[in-house]
Amino acid sequence: MTAHAPTLPSRGTPAVPSRTVPSRSLRPRIRGTVAERVFVTRSLLQELRDPEALLMAVALPVMLMLMFTFIFGQAIDPSGGYVDYVVPGIILLCAGFGASSTAVSVSRDMTTGIIERFRTMPLRSGAVLTGHVIVSVIRNLFATAVVIGVALLVGFRPSAGPLDWVAMFGVVALYILAITYLFAAIGLAASSPEAANGYGFILLFLPYVSSAFVPVATMPDWLRPVAEHQPITPVIETIRSLLLGTPLGNTGWIALAWCVGIVLVAAVWGAWLFRRKAGRR
Repeated sequence: MTAHAPTLPSRGTPAVPSRTVPSRSLRPRIRGTVAERVFVTRSLLQELRDPEALLMAVALPVMLMLMFTFIFGQAIDPSGGYVDYVVPGIILLCAGFGASSTAVSVSRDMTTGIIERFRTMPLRSGAVLTGHVIVSVIRNLFATAVVIGVALLVGFRPSAGPLDWVAMFGVVALYILAITYLFAAIGLAASSPEAANGYGFILLFLPYVSSAFVPVATMPDWLRPVAEHQPITPVIETIRSLLLGTPLGNTGWIALAWCVGIVLVAAVWGAWLFRRKAGRR
């Protein structure tokens, strides 16, 4: 009994190709704004489940405004007009308190494992951050409107016309966008939500070293350059000019330049941190 050699395919017979799994880089990405809408909805639902955060973002600036108006206001300005001076600073303070929660939310996403699931999806790396940022802008514009409403009840009397109000809310929205992107990047850089909260808290002191509560000219000589050349002061003076008709000069352009610059730097830094951390985790 002789053994037969295995039959080999003839030269003209095509070989059966092996099945290959496409790499992650070859998977089709979700195009358009579908991913952004999904993460905006996700962040909005998270906000609705945590109404205490929105309440604190509004209540704390309102309490500060009432304290500065009725406790310190008479000592600073006995004429009773201090409320008109302090409201623009309180508006930015409100935006800062509201945006600071973004750092904690982003850090929580990076440390709870949800990003591991997002990595398996064909998503743009910045879509997660976009959801947090857009919802923060919406929430803080609402909080700003509430603060202005309370200010009107306690004696705030702006001289702004309709176009001035629109321009003021545009400046506030741009500032909120800038500071929110910055807080989101801080949340990515922090090692934990607690650390993100601590780092973000440092930024909340900037309005106190500005023209928010007292004129820069009344500050010590060594502190005056810091207050004059930091980003909060030109933004506050722009809002003050739009609401109260004070001279604007080139302050508006400086404020816009600061806000746009912060948005660009924070967005690039945040996208880089997200890709690096999400790829490493």
